Amino acid sequence: MRIAVLTEVFLPKIDGVVTRTTRHLDQLAEMGHEVLIFAPGNPPASYAGFEVVPIASRSLKVYPEVKHGMMGPRAFRRLREFDPEIVHAVNPIWTAGWSTLMVARRGYPILASFHTDVPEYCLKLGIPWVKPIAEWGLRTFHGKAQVNLVTSGPMMDKAADYAIPNVHLWPKAVDTESFTPDARTLEARARLTGGNPDAPLVLYVGRISAEKSVERCVPVVEEVRKRVPNARLALVGEGPLYDELRADPPAWATFTGYLSGADLSAAYASGDVLLFPSTTETLGFAALEAFASGVPVVAANAGGLPFVVADGDTGVLVDPEAPDTAWADPIERILTRPELRERMSAAGRAEAERWTWRASTETVLGYYDEVIRSARR
Repeated sequence: MRIAVLTEVFLPKIDGVVTRTTRHLDQLAEMGHEVLIFAPGNPPASYAGFEVVPIASRSLKVYPEVKHGMMGPRAFRRLREFDPEIVHAVNPIWTAGWSTLMVARRGYPILASFHTDVPEYCLKLGIPWVKPIAEWGLRTFHGKAQVNLVTSGPMMDKAADYAIPNVHLWPKAVDTESFTPDARTLEARARLTGGNPDAPLVLYVGRISAEKSVERCVPVVEEVRKRVPNARLALVGEGPLYDELRADPPAWATFTGYLSGADLSAAYASGDVLLFPSTTETLGFAALEAFASGVPVVAANAGGLPFVVADGDTGVLVDPEAPDTAWADPIERILTRPELRERMSAAGRAEAERWTWRASTETVLGYYDEVIRSARR
């Protein structure tokens, strides 16, 4: 199958959308499909053996990591040369959004996938006047696709709220070989705890940004420390709030910046519990990667996270509006009750092992085939 992937975000940016896209591309390469990738920013020249065509773009003022632009004549010429059977628009809202309109006008069959609840991000980022525009964009761009995919059950309802048509589920998946309890190391614990490897360790992994509610982590762990005085916090990642939050951090908090590869795997596996306060997740890859690493998760009961976290089994779901004490309670229990942590750790690992990238990609290929056959008819 010849597949053009038009993505809103790509490497070197690291986030859940990029993770899902690259793992999907890995599987497509292993299965022998032909793929041409179009991406904004400064992407690599190739990925998984597939050519990457850069789209000229610039940073959004309110979120410099996000690039926006539109496919130009060179990109469209390369698209025509490749002559795809289907175009997969990943997260169309800025670059991929407007480009999707142009692709649709050229008659290519389109499948689009909804990964980021941009209207909710607008509220978190303090730009509520952009929310109606974002809703219009989702409705318009996804309306050009013959099939739309969402990444979790709760997002089926959200897609309906945004009037996104013909919605199906893109199954969750996680790399259980890279993310494993065996990646735990004393060196990683020492780094994450500021030289106190025996201290209980609370992790946050993800973008250091307002839409992730990351600013809640310090006060929550401060409350935890009233009960577990030697508890530590490690924040893994970077983002718009990174410099602000680490400007005057408490002595018990460590900021690592971005980690990837073996360093990221070791960081996950070396924690004792993952704190995930975000209310805007359409799925929550950090939770799945924590499960694969044998780490329980305390997460907001919002967005796609209830689709991932089995409350009381693989972790604990907390009302996002609850006070810090309510968040501290389950973290304290996990840190101080080894039998509880071990039970949740085993349950999380077993859950992660159910979801493979190959099975996920095979499902998406079925939707590709559905779109192609529909276009031929």
